[in-house]
Amino acid sequence: QVQLVESGGGLVQAGGSLRLSCAASGRTFSSYAMGWFRQASGKEREFVAAIAWSGDRTNYADSVKGRFTISRDNAKNTVYLQMNSLNAEDTAVYYCAAGRLFSWIRELYEYWGQGTQVTVSS
Repeated sequence: QVQLVESGGGLVQAGGSLRLSCAASGRTFSSYAMGWFRQASGKEREFVAAIAWSGDRTNYADSVKGRFTISRDNAKNTVYLQMNSLNAEDTAVYYCAAGRLFSWIRELYEYWGQGTQVTVSS
């Protein structure tokens, strides 16, 4: 069992930056791939970024590539999402998720956090 708690969301102006954190409970955190997803109002939850359990592989949605960076610290049971050059289209609730497979597929993730709101004002 893995419990996930996101933090770091908030209101930021277009062009600004935010860093999201996701703290995980449980001793098996380092064995899970981690992903970030987001859901804008009225839209489906979509993939943002993923990182393998060892941190040696990452994957990004085209819409955030070059602006967002996912990383993890297995000693701290935490995964991060550094978001730069934010724009209004990045406004959404951001969720972290844990799964056995390194993937962009939402259904393959077993555990989810409650989400943190990111609002970008233009």
